[in-house]
Amino acid sequence: MVASVGGAFALGVVGAPAVVDVENRFGPVSQETTVIETDLVVNNPNPIGVQLGGTTVNYTVNMNDVGIAAGQKEGLDVETGNSTLNFSTEMENSKIPEWWVTHVRNGEVTNVTIDAQVQTSLLGGQEFNLEQNKQVETDIIGQFNSDETRPVNGPESPLYSNPVLYINETSGEWGSVTDAETPIDMGFTVYNPQAKPYTITEVGYEITMNGIKVGEGATDRTYIIPGGATETIETQPAIQNQRLDDWWVSHLENDQVTQLKIDFYAKIELPTGNQIRVPLDKLTYEKTIETDIFGTKESSDGASNGEATPTQTDSGDEPTDSPVDSPVDSPVESPADSPTGSPLPTDSPSDDGTATDDGILELPAV
Repeated sequence: MVASVGGAFALGVVGAPAVVDVENRFGPVSQETTVIETDLVVNNPNPIGVQLGGTTVNYTVNMNDVGIAAGQKEGLDVETGNSTLNFSTEMENSKIPEWWVTHVRNGEVTNVTIDAQVQTSLLGGQEFNLEQNKQVETDIIGQFNSDETRPVNGPESPLYSNPVLYINETSGEWGSVTDAETPIDMGFTVYNPQAKPYTITEVGYEITMNGIKVGEGATDRTYIIPGGATETIETQPAIQNQRLDDWWVSHLENDQVTQLKIDFYAKIELPTGNQIRVPLDKLTYEKTIETDIFGTKESSDGASNGEATPTQTDSGDEPTDSPVDSPVDSPVESPADSPTGSPLPTDSPSDDGTATDDGILELPAV
């Protein structure tokens, strides 16, 4: 049978089998590996099935040229018409940081390329290829850019009057990503409504993705903000890329959905010499990131959406124009329009807040 079929192929009497479709899905994921399940459809145009003992099917999956999966199947029995061949391969999660770097450097765009080949000895070793291309886009920090005015309050205290500060503008963009970390260049335009100057000695941050800490740190620059004046504070939160393989596991376990959160705090030195730590809750940045890398994720109504382009919304039922909570009633456009507050007293600090070992008052979130 094989000999006669081979002769028929050579004479062009029957057609050659070919790959006509490839579908990939993410299977079980562990801390070390991710299973990729593949359905590869091979078409046999001949009226009878053929045992293709000399046929090999190879396929590869790349994300921005980073190989994340490869498989091979030999000794295939192909029925007439379409036959679906099932593959299961494992991807090392350690490849995720490498892919992440390419994604950010490429403007948050990933090109997913799936290449399948059929090679059969019946046709003198000829190859038949099928290539699929999909694109995944995200906008992770775009909505951090905002000109919404937000007050920063501390607890009631004779040391100052609230708000302690106003944040009039925020901006953010990716810095120069390296293999080790992904920095975010951020700036905050802040206004001091008090009559006396403040000294901001530190701005700190913590970055989490699905509750997994992927970065933390603080500025080492001091900013002096005169009373009734504005100043731009620059900080550079950074994602530690080596922690992204842990995030990847949570992303898949959560149906390719990630909750990104960046929390900030500031240490402020008052004219009295006291130093307070203020949680900058109005600066907290939250972002919902959803991907459909292979375009086969099931939508909420149970039907495949067929799209490889993800959606991103802020947390909550509806997308919002900015990542912050809500605007204040009277936005502060400029120092001249802003409330000036009352002068800071110079007497000893009150009992409000909790003093730490280094003399810094820990203030509760507002």
